[in-house]
Amino acid sequence: MKVGVILKNKLKNALTLFVTFFKIGAFTFGGGYAMIPIIEKEMCEKHKWLKGEEILDIFAISESTPGPIAINSATFVGFRVAGTIGSFFATLGVVLPSFIVISVISLVLQQFSEYEAVQFAFNGIRAGVLALVIKAFVSMYKKCPKGLFSYIIMGLAFGVSMFIDIAHLDISVIYIIVSCAIIGLVYSIIQRKRGNEV
Repeated sequence: MKVGVILKNKLKNALTLFVTFFKIGAFTFGGGYAMIPIIEKEMCEKHKWLKGEEILDIFAISESTPGPIAINSATFVGFRVAGTIGSFFATLGVVLPSFIVISVISLVLQQFSEYEAVQFAFNGIRAGVLALVIKAFVSMYKKCPKGLFSYIIMGLAFGVSMFIDIAHLDISVIYIIVSCAIIGLVYSIIQRKRGNEV
């Protein structure tokens, strides 16, 4: 009886995840970073499935693993909320709108891309995406642990990524992410051995 109730609750949550991520995927332009504040609001504030610290960890893992951050986030959030079935439905929900829209747009974009109104619309979308990315940065910054070490790592990562971009070097930013993760891990181990809070 209990197993049946648990499965029913998981299925209910999975369907809610599908609808939620379908809406996020359908109405968010600009990729995964633009989706971050909306995912956070839906998961932490509206449905109260996750805490702020948990969603921040999920975003960090999603960024560090291969694949788009929006899909990775949906997969991890879905698994945390409703297990494997939640993972499947959340991922399907976030991917499906893009698949449908791209399929339709690919048929008509060639014909309409020259219209001035379409170009103006894309300019507006770009501005909106920038605002969402900045909001995601501010939101994540508020929840991140702060201290001299954190600011040094953030500054170094930003400086190195800017240098790579300016110098047009063919170096993937994944090396920066992995390096920051290793440095953070080593620092945490050293601090714990000293008996300090991390």
